Amino acid sequence: MRHDGGPGPVLDLTALEIGRDDPGQQPVLDRLLDLLLLSTLREGFARPEADPPGWYRVLGDPVAGRTLQLIHHRPERPWTVAALAEEAGVSRATFARRFGELVGRPPMAYLADWRLALTADLLVRTEDAVESIARQVGYRSAFGLSVAFHRVHGTRPGQHRATAAVRRAGQERGITGTGSPRTVGSGR
Repeated sequence: MRHDGGPGPVLDLTALEIGRDDPGQQPVLDRLLDLLLLSTLREGFARPEADPPGWYRVLGDPVAGRTLQLIHHRPERPWTVAALAEEAGVSRATFARRFGELVGRPPMAYLADWRLALTADLLVRTEDAVESIARQVGYRSAFGLSVAFHRVHGTRPGQHRATAAVRRAGQERGITGTGSPRTVGSGR
């Protein structure tokens, strides 16, 4: 969308691509739809009457936004409040207060949650060993990661991976989450 409310070039290009039947159309449409969604959100949130959600406001903050980018792109770094504050260019007290106010969680709690969310994703998407995943997300050992993962998820990383594999296999075979086969049109 343009600031005047009319369709923008991304929408025009998306419409053009939908009408084509060329090799690579689906990946192009996927990227264009991502761009269209993000452009629409940015335009909508930029309006004077808009009240953007907190996550969007945080990303534009020079302290908390910069810190979130660092945490998201470099989770393996041995981050401390002092190191993150230094990267943000403010004192530790200012950093901790501002991050907590804008994000709603203390920086180290957010970092721990992010690392465990990445772990859960990597366990499902890759065959990497837990030791390797631990290093990728900033833990010194598989044991440390396993203890933290169990505390939050109630299961060990290996069990999480196995459960996800069983769930995925069941979905591929047409079995619902209850273990019952899907029956279409049978009335059961």
